[in-house]
Amino acid sequence: MSSMLSKTNILSRASLRFLVPRSVVRQGITRSLPSQTTYIYRSYTQQQAPPRMNSQEKIPKFDISKLSKAEIQRLRDFKHQEDTKMKNRTIALYFSSMAVLFLGLSYAAVPIYRALCARTGFGGIPITDRRKFTDDKLIPVDTEKRIKISFTSEVSQILPWKFVPQQREVYVLPGETALAFYKAKNHSDKDIIGMATYSISPGEAAQYFNKIQCFCFEEQKLAAGEEIDMPVFFFIDPDFASDPAMRNIDDIILHYTFFKAHYGDGSAVSDAAATVAPGSVLVKNPDDDDE
Repeated sequence: MSSMLSKTNILSRASLRFLVPRSVVRQGITRSLPSQTTYIYRSYTQQQAPPRMNSQEKIPKFDISKLSKAEIQRLRDFKHQEDTKMKNRTIALYFSSMAVLFLGLSYAAVPIYRALCARTGFGGIPITDRRKFTDDKLIPVDTEKRIKISFTSEVSQILPWKFVPQQREVYVLPGETALAFYKAKNHSDKDIIGMATYSISPGEAAQYFNKIQCFCFEEQKLAAGEEIDMPVFFFIDPDFASDPAMRNIDDIILHYTFFKAHYGDGSAVSDAAATVAPGSVLVKNPDDDDE
């Protein structure tokens, strides 16, 4: 009887060795089982389970000498691909930043350039900085010769306007103010908005040409058949006479060019949005007299 019980215990232990799942052993449930069975499954699961890195254990060094040539080449190719990707990302980020920067500068370039030229007279642009219009600058220098100021004009081909100076030339002393007029007429049957730009020739004289009032860089709306006079109020800086570089300059040309103002939808701007130069003299349309 005792031999049969011992055989039963041996079989039960043997069956437990193969029937108890590893998850049960890991969770500690096998503590109720015989100690020998628990030890066997604990050793087995430790061998089969993935190794866990201890914080105190040192990471073994990678011995590249044990790799084959094909494996080394694959590692090199992988590293080259990663370096190329990183380099491409850096280049793309750099050019994107440059594109945004240049886009912003392109929008700001025109007003910045105009402000610079208006302050310094650079590029043949007359000075319009009102801080330079002090009382001592507006005293005519009677001891100097008069300077001939000639007026010229030009109109864009797509602008159906007539734009001409009302006087061909005037003679002024340095420090003497002068008033001139241009006449513009819309020959089309539609309301059109134009804008004028200007320049001084020779360019080196622009730093002494000061404009107190003008119609440049302002939207000018002319109705169909409308005609207006546009004033230009200016003076030559008295320092013109003492500059050796201006000694041989007797003639200065003020040139205006009118362009058509373009809009995204092609429609005309309302009267509130359009600006007529202050002091402009509105000439009545001759066709209105017939009515």
